[in-house]
Amino acid sequence: MCGIAGSVNSQLNIPLLTKDLFHRGPDEQTTFEEDKLQLHHHRLSILDIAGGRQPKHYEGLTIIFNGEIYNHRQVRNKYAFSCKTNSDTETILHAYKKLGAQCLEEFDGMFVFAIFDRAKNELFIARDRAGKKPLYYYSDGRSFVFASELNALRNQLPLEIDDNNIQQYVRAAYFFRPATPYKNVFELPAGCYARVSLSDVSVNVTRWWSIHSFYQKRNKDGFETAFETTDRLLHEAIRSRVESSDLEVGSFLSGGIDSGLVTAIAKEYNPSLQTFTISFEGEYDEAPLAKLVANRYKTIHHEIKISFNHLISDIEKILYNYGEPIFDSSVIPSYYVSEAAKKHLTVILNGDGGDELFGGYRRYVPFAKYDFFRKSFFVKNFAKLLHHVLPLSHDKKSKYNYAYRLVDFAQKNGIHTYFSSCLDVFEGYEKFLFGSEAVLMPIQDHFREINSSSLSGLQKILNLDFDHILASNLLVKMDIATMTHSLEGRSPMLAKELLEYIPSLPDKYKVSGGQTKYLLRRLSEKYLPSELINQPKRGFEIPLKKWVDGELKDMIASYILSPNAYCRNFVQPQFLESLWQRKIKTGDEKRAKMIWTLFALEVWYKQCYLKNA
Repeated sequence: MCGIAGSVNSQLNIPLLTKDLFHRGPDEQTTFEEDKLQLHHHRLSILDIAGGRQPKHYEGLTIIFNGEIYNHRQVRNKYAFSCKTNSDTETILHAYKKLGAQCLEEFDGMFVFAIFDRAKNELFIARDRAGKKPLYYYSDGRSFVFASELNALRNQLPLEIDDNNIQQYVRAAYFFRPATPYKNVFELPAGCYARVSLSDVSVNVTRWWSIHSFYQKRNKDGFETAFETTDRLLHEAIRSRVESSDLEVGSFLSGGIDSGLVTAIAKEYNPSLQTFTISFEGEYDEAPLAKLVANRYKTIHHEIKISFNHLISDIEKILYNYGEPIFDSSVIPSYYVSEAAKKHLTVILNGDGGDELFGGYRRYVPFAKYDFFRKSFFVKNFAKLLHHVLPLSHDKKSKYNYAYRLVDFAQKNGIHTYFSSCLDVFEGYEKFLFGSEAVLMPIQDHFREINSSSLSGLQKILNLDFDHILASNLLVKMDIATMTHSLEGRSPMLAKELLEYIPSLPDKYKVSGGQTKYLLRRLSEKYLPSELINQPKRGFEIPLKKWVDGELKDMIASYILSPNAYCRNFVQPQFLESLWQRKIKTGDEKRAKMIWTLFALEVWYKQCYLKNA
């Protein structure tokens, strides 16, 4: 795991770049220069510590690489590569030399790498299937600069804000890739590669992998076969992620079945497995359930008790690390659990992707029964009538909240159905936002593509969540939370074989009756305490509405209620004031989400943009 950066026709400030990316690679920093090209590498030494130094060179190729290729030895054996080290970086070079862009199909891993190809006079930059490892680049037709983090780019270049993309964030609560907060700055989307010509500095992006094609396949495996195959693939994924490290590998343990399964299987390959969970008072405390798994498998368990006494002094720093506004308030517990884990080890497993792949959210249940993206006139109008008479929901975890949100998204059309069914921030309050719905056009186009396909309602929302919420929010959250502390996070649920097998399975293996994640729950009966099996989805969640009205109330007010607050360019000031004073008719949870979205925007503007202007 590393941090990378580079440029064509633009001189990098290496000392500043080293400062900005040091946490991603504190073990070694190197810079390569040739003509108008610069490549910079920060190394976090995990695999082949002695032989993994970068950049690496091979027959006219030079590479810098961030990530891990877990099956690189199998790739070497398959093509009989003759390598001098045990480094997966060298395997990539040999595979690219032999196969070109087709080498990407061979790799199971998380990766972003840049290869300077002298014969073609170009940079070949590629990103993994799910988008585990980030890559941002600046391109204005004259120069090209890329880096693993947005803050590194911000500090190298005089960037300008892209107001349309900020409007997209406020409206949707995420940046749909390749959008970023800045003009001429893009994120290389998951499952894509780019060819950058060194002669005219043109950038051509190609998608090499999409989960959509695997949802279009129809697997006929019976349940027992699917059960056994999933069990085997999970073992292979977890084993490779434990064994492809020269350092100890631990596991996050949230109290849910995803991290529980990962932990249970990981213990087979690491007898001295260390596990980490967070504990704090209130309804969101998952420590007791996590402890059941830790006790069963006799892991070396660390329960991090968080009182959030330091939250006020830490929150700006936590949000700053992302380099862009981020809606997800669970960045906070993710930061603290990563900080604690790093005191004990450098590599950590997590359950990311399990919900989006296996069907883990409650909102998937109605889509398994009916395609709400193509609902009838009767269903829509009946839901609209019902929505007008139902009282507001204030409790996120209640059954009534589930029913209320079902009625809410059933009354909507198209992309609004999707927004209401997932993050549901400013849905229903669009008229109080400045700007045009045109900012949603890239999201709309992708939604129409999925919705016009032959997929079922459940497959559509799973496909959308993988491409939107997982790639644009959840993986971003965990990458920064871990790498801020020089901790490498590995996600077995996002292994190549699982990504290409699970989408093809029948819907009933994912949602059965009213039960989410049916296949994984049945698999959990083999590995986990019974108390966990039928628990609702769990992650590192927080009591957001309590914080907005409690611990963080004064800080949030000082940011978003200031007369010159930046967020007031995107939300009507009177609406914002009324929302804060509880004069807007909305549920407590939704109110907290709207306020947090604007607070995160304001912190980004003041801490990331203005301080470096």
